[in-house]
Amino acid sequence: MTDRKAEMAEIELVIGKILRIGVIVSATILIIGLGLMMVHGGTGYGEYQFPTTFTAIFQGIGALKAGAVIMLGLFCLILTPVLRVVVSIYAFAKEQDYLYVWITVAVLVILLIGMAIGFIKR
Repeated sequence: MTDRKAEMAEIELVIGKILRIGVIVSATILIIGLGLMMVHGGTGYGEYQFPTTFTAIFQGIGALKAGAVIMLGLFCLILTPVLRVVVSIYAFAKEQDYLYVWITVAVLVILLIGMAIGFIKR
């Protein structure tokens, strides 16, 4: 196996690890949030209310509010494929496959625009 192929295989392993770790961390945080919800008998917020900013989420986590912990778990779950796209850009650049670098950059920009629109619309 050439050095280039070995390096690409290593990058693919890193991408796989990112996805696995991201899902495991997210699931763990969500389970903790669900446990807090069962212990406290609710999310810690009123009906149809939940934290929508990072400040509110971290303040809620400091107060052990289940809804904030669950929101953090969901954020981690959403962040996982975004990190995969970033690592893919690096992998394609290492391969010198610039067409796929630009396509993946476009995907990342679309993801970030979608997140920004969601943030603005709240």
